[in-house]
Amino acid sequence: MNQVVSAQATNVEKEVIVFSADLSTKAKSKLTKLAAWISDRNIPFLITSIGMIIMLLWAGSYKMTAPGAEDIVPLVSNSPLISWHFKLFGPYIGSDIIGLTEITAAILIITGYLKPKAGIIGGLIASGMFFTTSTMIITTPGTTTLVHGVRYMSFLGLFLFKDVISLGVSFYLISYFGKKAILSENQN
Repeated sequence: MNQVVSAQATNVEKEVIVFSADLSTKAKSKLTKLAAWISDRNIPFLITSIGMIIMLLWAGSYKMTAPGAEDIVPLVSNSPLISWHFKLFGPYIGSDIIGLTEITAAILIITGYLKPKAGIIGGLIASGMFFTTSTMIITTPGTTTLVHGVRYMSFLGLFLFKDVISLGVSFYLISYFGKKAILSENQN
């Protein structure tokens, strides 16, 4: 069994190296050379991971303030997935716990640069949080508005919709750190 897993991981490592080399050597047009340059420098990972870290640290610290706690009361109160949280802890301690969870996820993602398994855990925590907040688009009143008979997302709806995108980024980070962890396990 271990030999099969090891062979699969080696194949994954070879595919990543071959794919990366193929991009650099096979790009012919200016457009594909640009794409290869971006890929070779790992720019998508750097922008998404740093952006996620900053957002989690900033949002997490804000939730640990009185205005931050008060701002999320309508969102949390209308969510069937997390409304119990404020009933159990109250809005201020509950918001502190949410903020600490976000900060913890950010720290784990930072740690993932050196220890990829920590990044996987950070991504899993972020995925859970963003899945929960993504559902608030449906459960929170005022996320849509009617203009001339057409329903649009309101500012609140658009604010919450960013969490759908953040959910995708969280899964991307799990995947990225997962590949790094697999490569690391197979080097040892």
